[in-house]
Amino acid sequence: MLEKHGSGPWSRGEGVSPQGQAAPGLMGEAPFQGSEKPSVGKGARIYCDVHRTRKNGEGFRITFTADGVTFRHVDSFLEIPANAGDRVFVDVLPLQHTDGVIELLRRGVEVYYLRRTTLIAKRREELKLSKSARSDIKALMAVEERWFRMVSEDFVVMRRMIAAYRSLMKSHQQLLNKSKALSQREGDALKPAMKAIEEQMRELAVEISEEAGRRYQAYRRVVEELGIDHSFSAMEALAELMTYIDFKSPLRGLKKLLGLYKPIKSKKKKHWRLYNGQLRQAVNRLATACYRTIPNGRQCWLVVRHIKELSTPQTQG
Repeated sequence: MLEKHGSGPWSRGEGVSPQGQAAPGLMGEAPFQGSEKPSVGKGARIYCDVHRTRKNGEGFRITFTADGVTFRHVDSFLEIPANAGDRVFVDVLPLQHTDGVIELLRRGVEVYYLRRTTLIAKRREELKLSKSARSDIKALMAVEERWFRMVSEDFVVMRRMIAAYRSLMKSHQQLLNKSKALSQREGDALKPAMKAIEEQMRELAVEISEEAGRRYQAYRRVVEELGIDHSFSAMEALAELMTYIDFKSPLRGLKKLLGLYKPIKSKKKKHWRLYNGQLRQAVNRLATACYRTIPNGRQCWLVVRHIKELSTPQTQG
């Protein structure tokens, strides 16, 4: 079947001055105190740099500004004084802040994250800025809006579940590689651990599949059309692709993202910079279930095209 186919003052209610202009009000980087939570004006653009509290630390600190002049520190996205109609731009979205981002979205705030974090260093160099949280935010403000992706609750919820599955898959592969390097007896000692991880992967893949079925209208239809309901790994892979890929994108863009051009080692090539290895692995798992054999590049591409056709509304006429 497939072969055929801004800030002014940070006081309440005073709005935001145009980007890059100095304005009266509180200066510096002091965190909010007590129950005080100043609010910027409606429709404000707030830029955030999310960084670890210390080297190799698990916590994150958020530095933000609306004009590049006045900066604030908070520990949670919920502490950012953003209201309905405001737009928050961040460099990264740590999984630990998923619940806070969801609450912002439910509050009516639009949240965007940078799709190419390497652009920050490039803009910082162009602006001749030193390496700091403030400089990173100013560089972020200089990045064109087309490089940001607006996130939805569906995306952040699915992303957290997929990250857990990827971690299990990585652990399983590491144990598998080690077992192959060991003697028969030593390798057998790892089998119980591998079996336990496989069971966790199966259970989580089922949860991911069920969640995707609730959140993505086309998911169940694609599962049926591809005939992959026998494979929990393939259904998880499809959920992964539908979470991270906009199938309304041109076919050329999908080829770049999934590395389905001829292999190019040089990072200087534009299409190579867009390649996402984790999504390519998901395509391989999905195509393996569809063809029940190790797929080649053409077979992977046919699967991707078929998903695009099934998940994108076709116009008549």
